[in-house]
Amino acid sequence: MSDNQISTTELTSQYIAQVTSDLERNSKEQERLATDIAALQEQLLALQHDHTVLVNMHQALGGTSPATGTAAAVPSVPSQSSARTKQPKAAKDVKAAKPKKAAATGAAKKAEAKKPEPRKTAAKAAKTTVQPSLVDLIRGHLEAQKEPRSAAEITTALTAAHPERTIKTTVVRTTLENLVARSSAHRNKQGSSVFYTATTETPTAAEPAAAAG
Repeated sequence: MSDNQISTTELTSQYIAQVTSDLERNSKEQERLATDIAALQEQLLALQHDHTVLVNMHQALGGTSPATGTAAAVPSVPSQSSARTKQPKAAKDVKAAKPKKAAATGAAKKAEAKKPEPRKTAAKAAKTTVQPSLVDLIRGHLEAQKEPRSAAEITTALTAAHPERTIKTTVVRTTLENLVARSSAHRNKQGSSVFYTATTETPTAAEPAAAAG
């Protein structure tokens, strides 16, 4: 009887150790997946916000085609939120509510885009005289700096200088890359950080004009 008791005790301890190990592995896997899902959700929200900004810019320039793209891209948000939530009823409520809000905002944006059409020349003239474009703001900021600046630093400086405007780091980074592609800015990578400086061509091109004036 003593031998049987010893063997059963050893088996029980082995099972306990195995179950404990499985529980730890399961918990770590859940934490890893939750972190990945949260990161993907943040990336998705940032991309959708950038998409909205770009659509507004496209409509302000007279384009109409991206309007269907926004309607197709919006329903992807509920699918991500439903993946994160484990309650089916809450996920259904989110799916039912968000497309309605997106449709309402889409209709409001279309209405706002249609209103200025009869006054295209007056509205565009007012915009150009009142607010400079983001490209001009970024280029002017780079030209005024003596040291390289990152996209985050430029965003902070422009937001402080123009609090009435909504300026996102992702949009600033995209604009900077476009300036680099047009040789209007330099891109320097230091470790894991990227810094931008203004090119030297613009001052030299401006000097003859100043001399002529």
